[in-house]
Amino acid sequence: MIGAIIGDIVGSVYEWNNIKTKEFPLFREDCFFTDDTVMTCAVADAIMNGGRCDDFIDSMKKYGRMYPSAGYGGRFGAWLMSEEREPYDSFGNGSAMRVSPCAWVMNCGFCARTGVWPEKGRNLAKLSAQVTHNHPEGIKGALAVTDAIFMCRYYFGGYCGDYETPIGDKPQECKRHIKEHIEREYGYDLSGTLDEIRPNYGFDVTCQGTVPQAIIAFLESTDFEDAVRNAISLGGDSDTLAAITGSIAEAAYGVPEWIEEKALSYLDKPLRDVLERWNRYMETQHRL
Repeated sequence: MIGAIIGDIVGSVYEWNNIKTKEFPLFREDCFFTDDTVMTCAVADAIMNGGRCDDFIDSMKKYGRMYPSAGYGGRFGAWLMSEEREPYDSFGNGSAMRVSPCAWVMNCGFCARTGVWPEKGRNLAKLSAQVTHNHPEGIKGALAVTDAIFMCRYYFGGYCGDYETPIGDKPQECKRHIKEHIEREYGYDLSGTLDEIRPNYGFDVTCQGTVPQAIIAFLESTDFEDAVRNAISLGGDSDTLAAITGSIAEAAYGVPEWIEEKALSYLDKPLRDVLERWNRYMETQHRL
């Protein structure tokens, strides 16, 4: 999930000041974390608390109220500060930018041994969306990002082999599998290139107007940093685009240590504490 947080922080200064180039300083002094980071941490916290519907609601409201000025959308912000616990049929990209922790609890080894996708993370992803973004497009966006992250972990991590020909050392082949799956399962058109999308792409906070572009930014990338730069170069909702792309790119490439350390320097203690607890939680999951 650190990939999502990095993308959010790097993109924070470009959300309202779009740039259409990959040439920019990765971190600026005025970078900051936004609602994307806060809600990603909230989803991780909810999973560690049990991953039930009430856990997602409670964690989102808890961390949302801790950071009331993080930049939430109007309807989501109103929901956070109210006593309302019902969803409001949103298809905003918030369901996709916060979902990455769900993909990391999916067991790649189980899939490698059985040829069956583990459902735990996908069920968590769906639930994490449904508590607010229960419109079909809101759920679809969260599931598509979850699948992309899991498939990156599976293929780039070298887990395939018993049921498929190993392709972990063939990044373009890995990406082809991911692209075909996302297009087939979710109907997103991933045929466009960044150069084709960039000139006419504008601010869009919907899942359907953000998730495909974020995935394409990953598909055209060569490493983690390049993926984040690709996303921001499109313009639009820069921090969220980069958060989604970063969450996928982390699973494929890992994150350079210096980039992670720099991003962590922008976080305060409560959010860093969530990350530390998450890392310990994931260590226990890997031992199961």
